[in-house]
Amino acid sequence: MSIRLPLRTAARVPRVQNLRSLPSLRARFATTPGSTEREQHKPLPEAEVFDKTARPGIYYSRPKHQRDLPPLQSKWPAILALGVVGVSAWAVFMVFVTNQEKLSSSVMQQIMSTIRESPELREVLGEAIRPEPVWWMNGDPWISGAIHMPGGNIDLSFRVKGHKGAGTLYFTSIRREKGQPFEILRFKVIADDGTEVNINPSRPS
Repeated sequence: MSIRLPLRTAARVPRVQNLRSLPSLRARFATTPGSTEREQHKPLPEAEVFDKTARPGIYYSRPKHQRDLPPLQSKWPAILALGVVGVSAWAVFMVFVTNQEKLSSSVMQQIMSTIRESPELREVLGEAIRPEPVWWMNGDPWISGAIHMPGGNIDLSFRVKGHKGAGTLYFTSIRREKGQPFEILRFKVIADDGTEVNINPSRPS
């Protein structure tokens, strides 16, 4: 019992103090009728009246000579120019690739081995017979014509040269029916001096 009594008295003291402070809080926040009337009858601020007009802002005069807007430039000429350049580059690339395919074909290799072994042609053009390069093919020879093995048609012409002279080679071969060997119709070299040399080799495969 001696332990419980201090606990009860300690718990009740704050409550009594809180109750005693309530009247003072009520008196502090209470509003009297006179104070509300005073607030309602406060004098309004005086209205400020201006006897002159407002000062105008800065005005900038327009230029006397008015220029029209520049016309819009059409983009079609540039698009057409780029298209022409692209198509031309593609065409040059395809021509170069096709010429390289002819140079590396088995028909071209057999033609070159045949003319190098021809004694008649070596008398006219000399030794070291080879295709003549051209500058616009980056140092490679230009092969005219077409090689169409599935269709049975080979028709080529290109420049050749040796240490004595140069000339133009013509080669034409066809296959009359499917499954038959190719038949050579023309295989000759015409030198620049007009000398014509016919070559009779074995058939190119």
